[in-house]
Amino acid sequence: MNMEINKMAGALLGSLLGVMGLGMFSDVLYAPDHMKKAGYDLPAGEAASGKAAAAKPAAEPLPVLLAKADAKKGESLVKPCMACHDFTKPGVAKVGPPLYGVVGRPKAHVAGFAYSDPMKAKGGDWSFDELNKFIADPKKDIAGTKMAFAGEKDDGKRADIIAYLRTLADSPVPLPKAEAKPAEAAKPADGAKAAEHK
Repeated sequence: MNMEINKMAGALLGSLLGVMGLGMFSDVLYAPDHMKKAGYDLPAGEAASGKAAAAKPAAEPLPVLLAKADAKKGESLVKPCMACHDFTKPGVAKVGPPLYGVVGRPKAHVAGFAYSDPMKAKGGDWSFDELNKFIADPKKDIAGTKMAFAGEKDDGKRADIIAYLRTLADSPVPLPKAEAKPAEAAKPADGAKAAEHK
Protein backbone atom coordinates (compact mmCIF):
# COMPACT_ATOMS: atom_id res chain seq x y z
CA MET A 1 0.00 0.00 0.00
CA ASN A 2 2.83 2.37 0.94
CA MET A 3 4.53 1.50 -2.32
CA GLU A 4 1.39 2.53 -4.26
CA ILE A 5 1.24 5.92 -2.45
CA ASN A 6 4.93 6.47 -3.08
CA LYS A 7 4.45 5.76 -6.81
CA MET A 8 1.49 8.19 -7.00
CA ALA A 9 3.38 10.92 -5.10
CA GLY A 10 6.42 10.39 -7.33
CA ALA A 11 4.29 10.64 -10.48
CA LEU A 12 2.66 13.87 -9.22
CA LEU A 13 5.98 15.37 -8.24
CA GLY A 14 7.50 14.36 -11.57
CA SER A 15 4.62 16.00 -13.44
CA LEU A 16 5.02 19.22 -11.47
CA LEU A 17 8.76 19.26 -12.10
CA GLY A 18 8.13 18.61 -15.81
CA VAL A 19 5.70 21.53 -16.06
CA MET A 20 8.12 23.83 -14.23
CA GLY A 21 10.94 22.71 -16.50
CA LEU A 22 8.85 23.43 -19.62
CA GLY A 23 7.99 26.87 -18.26
CA MET A 24 11.64 27.68 -17.68
CA PHE A 25 12.59 26.32 -21.11
CA SER A 26 9.90 28.44 -22.85
CA ASP A 27 11.10 31.56 -20.95
CA VAL A 28 14.57 30.98 -22.38
CA LEU A 29 13.24 30.48 -25.92
CA TYR A 30 10.79 33.40 -25.92
CA ALA A 31 12.44 35.93 -23.65
CA PRO A 32 10.58 39.28 -23.96
CA ASP A 33 12.48 42.55 -24.31
CA HIS A 34 12.18 44.42 -21.05
CA MET A 35 11.84 48.20 -21.13
CA LYS A 36 14.80 50.07 -19.72
CA LYS A 37 12.45 52.67 -18.28
CA ALA A 38 8.98 51.80 -17.05
CA GLY A 39 6.03 53.63 -18.60
CA TYR A 40 5.94 56.61 -20.92
CA ASP A 41 6.64 60.27 -20.32
CA LEU A 42 3.38 62.18 -20.61
CA PRO A 43 3.49 65.79 -21.80
CA ALA A 44 2.87 68.45 -19.18
CA GLY A 45 -0.65 69.91 -19.19
CA GLU A 46 0.41 73.43 -20.20
CA ALA A 47 2.67 72.27 -23.02
CA ALA A 48 0.00 69.96 -24.42
CA SER A 49 -2.71 72.62 -24.36
CA GLY A 50 -0.32 75.18 -25.87
CA LYS A 51 0.49 72.86 -28.78
CA ALA A 52 -3.21 72.11 -29.35
CA ALA A 53 -3.99 75.82 -29.43
CA ALA A 54 -1.16 76.47 -31.88
CA ALA A 55 -2.24 73.60 -34.14
CA LYS A 56 -5.88 74.72 -34.40
CA PRO A 57 -6.24 77.47 -36.99
CA ALA A 58 -8.22 80.57 -36.08
CA ALA A 59 -11.82 80.41 -37.24
CA GLU A 60 -12.67 82.63 -40.18
CA PRO A 61 -15.14 85.45 -39.46
CA LEU A 62 -18.72 84.79 -40.60
CA PRO A 63 -18.73 87.54 -43.26
CA VAL A 64 -15.68 85.93 -44.91
CA LEU A 65 -17.34 82.49 -44.80
CA LEU A 66 -20.58 83.89 -46.25
CA ALA A 67 -18.70 85.67 -49.06
CA LYS A 68 -17.40 82.34 -50.33
CA ALA A 69 -20.43 80.21 -49.34
CA ASP A 70 -22.29 78.12 -51.92
CA ALA A 71 -26.10 78.41 -51.71
CA LYS A 72 -26.50 75.32 -53.96
CA LYS A 73 -24.53 73.24 -51.47
CA GLY A 74 -26.65 74.73 -48.71
CA GLU A 75 -29.81 73.64 -50.53
CA SER A 76 -28.60 70.02 -50.54
CA LEU A 77 -27.53 70.28 -46.89
CA VAL A 78 -31.04 71.28 -45.72
CA LYS A 79 -32.76 68.25 -47.28
CA PRO A 80 -32.93 66.43 -43.91
CA CYS A 81 -34.50 69.59 -42.43
CA MET A 82 -37.45 69.30 -44.83
CA ALA A 83 -38.98 66.65 -42.58
CA CYS A 84 -39.68 69.39 -40.00
CA HIS A 85 -39.58 72.68 -41.97
CA ASP A 86 -41.24 74.01 -45.13
CA PHE A 87 -38.95 76.13 -47.32
CA THR A 88 -41.56 77.33 -49.84
CA LYS A 89 -43.52 80.60 -49.97
CA PRO A 90 -45.75 81.23 -48.07
CA GLY A 91 -44.89 77.99 -46.27
CA VAL A 92 -46.81 75.94 -43.75
CA ALA A 93 -45.94 75.08 -40.18
CA LYS A 94 -44.87 71.49 -39.65
CA VAL A 95 -42.96 70.26 -36.59
CA GLY A 96 -40.95 73.47 -37.02
CA PRO A 97 -41.93 76.87 -38.46
CA PRO A 98 -41.66 77.62 -42.21
CA LEU A 99 -38.27 79.09 -43.14
CA TYR A 100 -39.05 81.17 -46.24
CA GLY A 101 -37.92 84.71 -45.39
CA VAL A 102 -36.28 83.67 -42.12
CA VAL A 103 -33.13 85.79 -42.61
CA GLY A 104 -33.78 89.17 -41.01
CA ARG A 105 -37.23 88.40 -39.59
CA PRO A 106 -38.02 88.54 -35.86
CA LYS A 107 -37.65 85.35 -33.83
CA ALA A 108 -40.82 83.46 -32.82
CA HIS A 109 -42.70 85.47 -35.46
CA VAL A 110 -44.80 82.98 -37.50
CA ALA A 111 -48.43 83.35 -36.49
CA GLY A 112 -50.09 80.17 -35.25
CA PHE A 113 -46.86 78.28 -34.57
CA ALA A 114 -46.40 77.10 -30.96
CA TYR A 115 -42.90 78.34 -30.17
CA SER A 116 -41.18 77.29 -26.94
CA ASP A 117 -41.13 79.84 -24.12
CA PRO A 118 -37.30 80.21 -24.31
CA MET A 119 -37.57 80.98 -28.05
CA LYS A 120 -40.27 83.61 -27.38
CA ALA A 121 -38.17 85.11 -24.60
CA LYS A 122 -34.99 85.29 -26.73
CA GLY A 123 -36.23 88.18 -28.85
CA GLY A 124 -34.34 89.94 -31.62
CA ASP A 125 -34.10 89.12 -35.31
CA TRP A 126 -32.67 86.16 -37.18
CA SER A 127 -29.52 87.98 -38.31
CA PHE A 128 -26.71 86.08 -40.05
CA ASP A 129 -24.83 85.90 -36.76
CA GLU A 130 -27.87 84.69 -34.79
CA LEU A 131 -28.64 82.00 -37.40
CA ASN A 132 -25.00 80.90 -37.33
CA LYS A 133 -25.02 80.46 -33.53
CA PHE A 134 -28.38 78.66 -33.54
CA ILE A 135 -27.54 76.27 -36.38
CA ALA A 136 -24.17 75.47 -34.74
CA ASP A 137 -25.82 74.29 -31.49
CA PRO A 138 -29.55 75.03 -30.98
CA LYS A 139 -29.71 73.67 -27.42
CA LYS A 140 -26.69 75.72 -26.32
CA ASP A 141 -27.85 78.91 -28.04
CA ILE A 142 -31.44 78.74 -26.75
CA ALA A 143 -31.66 76.33 -23.83
CA GLY A 144 -35.09 74.70 -23.78
CA THR A 145 -35.80 75.08 -27.51
CA LYS A 146 -37.98 72.41 -29.12
CA MET A 147 -35.48 72.11 -31.96
CA ALA A 148 -34.27 68.48 -31.98
CA PHE A 149 -31.38 69.12 -34.43
CA ALA A 150 -27.99 68.46 -32.79
CA GLY A 151 -26.28 71.24 -34.73
CA GLU A 152 -23.84 71.66 -37.64
CA LYS A 153 -20.29 72.00 -36.32
CA ASP A 154 -18.61 72.62 -39.70
CA ASP A 155 -18.21 76.40 -40.26
CA GLY A 156 -18.24 76.09 -44.05
CA LYS A 157 -21.39 73.95 -44.16
CA ARG A 158 -23.17 76.36 -41.80
CA ALA A 159 -22.24 79.25 -44.09
CA ASP A 160 -23.61 77.31 -47.10
CA ILE A 161 -26.90 76.68 -45.25
CA ILE A 162 -27.24 80.36 -44.27
CA ALA A 163 -26.42 81.43 -47.85
CA TYR A 164 -29.26 79.20 -49.07
CA LEU A 165 -31.70 80.50 -46.43
CA ARG A 166 -30.84 84.02 -47.58
CA THR A 167 -32.05 83.19 -51.10
CA LEU A 168 -35.49 82.26 -49.71
CA ALA A 169 -36.84 85.79 -49.83
CA ASP A 170 -38.51 88.21 -52.22
CA SER A 171 -35.69 90.65 -51.47
CA PRO A 172 -32.64 88.87 -49.94
CA VAL A 173 -30.89 90.64 -47.08
CA PRO A 174 -27.47 92.02 -48.18
CA LEU A 175 -24.49 89.98 -47.05
CA PRO A 176 -22.40 91.51 -44.26
CA LYS A 177 -19.16 93.09 -45.43
CA ALA A 178 -15.95 91.41 -44.39
CA GLU A 179 -13.72 93.76 -42.40
CA ALA A 180 -10.15 94.24 -43.59
CA LYS A 181 -7.60 92.19 -41.70
CA PRO A 182 -5.58 94.23 -39.18
CA ALA A 183 -2.36 93.54 -41.13
CA GLU A 184 -3.94 94.81 -44.36
CA ALA A 185 -5.45 97.84 -42.65
CA ALA A 186 -2.05 98.72 -41.16
CA LYS A 187 -0.24 98.62 -44.53
CA PRO A 188 0.32 102.11 -45.96
CA ALA A 189 -0.97 102.72 -49.46
CA ASP A 190 1.52 102.63 -52.35
CA GLY A 191 1.21 106.41 -52.71
CA ALA A 192 2.05 106.86 -49.03
CA LYS A 193 5.14 104.66 -49.44
CA ALA A 194 6.28 106.70 -52.43
CA ALA A 195 5.77 109.93 -50.47
CA GLU A 196 7.92 108.56 -47.63
CA HIS A 197 10.85 107.91 -49.97
CA LYS A 198 10.80 111.38 -51.52
